Amino acid sequence: MRIAATALFVLFVASASPAAAAANKEHLQLMAEIRMLQEQQQQLQGLLGALQDTLKAFSSKLDDQSAATRKAMADQTLATTGIGDNVRVLREKTDETNVRISTMAQELEVLRQTIASQPAAQPMSQPVTPAPQPTDPALTPPAGGPPATPPVSTVPPGTSAQRMYETSYDDYSAGRHDMAIAGFQGFVQAFPRHPMAAAALYNIGMSYFSLSKWPEARDAFLKVITEYPQAQGSAVPDAYFKLGQSYERLNQPDFAKKAYEAAIQKFPGPASAMSNQALSRLNNRR
Repeated sequence: MRIAATALFVLFVASASPAAAAANKEHLQLMAEIRMLQEQQQQLQGLLGALQDTLKAFSSKLDDQSAATRKAMADQTLATTGIGDNVRVLREKTDETNVRISTMAQELEVLRQTIASQPAAQPMSQPVTPAPQPTDPALTPPAGGPPATPPVSTVPPGTSAQRMYETSYDDYSAGRHDMAIAGFQGFVQAFPRHPMAAAALYNIGMSYFSLSKWPEARDAFLKVITEYPQAQGSAVPDAYFKLGQSYERLNQPDFAKKAYEAAIQKFPGPASAMSNQALSRLNNRR
């Protein structure tokens, strides 16, 4: 009996083994697929995390760029406003300058008409300042001497000495020497005791010198020396030097040497440096 039961059990087990094996195989396959899905899910989660980090960084950069753009636009707006203000100020200054130029041109025209209407120059009864001692050889022209200063003329109302001088100097700087001569002559006539009178006479001489009018230049430089010997600045020592230059152009080297020597004697140092060089040059010719 026991033998029969054992045989039946063995027979049952033998008949059930193929079905159990098949079920176990399917179970293992499902487990493997589940593990693969889990790994893929983990990979996807990692990719999603990296994508989120990238999106955050990109969003931060966009915010920074947006802020920079807003600041740049604000700065540009401010700069544009400032440029507009500057342009407005420049226009106002330009208009003011044009008005001043027009006024100066009118005053200059009146001054030129006044100078043109003046009578011929007459010798003055008294010089503006005492003349230096006649023993100075550089102050003795070769013939006749410098012409006397014309009488003082009237000045158009509203015309200042500074404006007259600056207008004439503008003509001189621009090479309009004839106009500069007329303007400076009018200045000296109107303001013979002005501190810039010696400089005006010197510029008259320089204008004649630039026009190669050597006698007129010589006479103008002599007037600086004789009428304004105590003038401040470089007008007097420079006048001695240019006087010597004028004498050289007139082929009178002896008078030129005397002018240079007088400059060196009266103004030793840097003020007579050019006269010193010119004198050495003339002495070396022999």
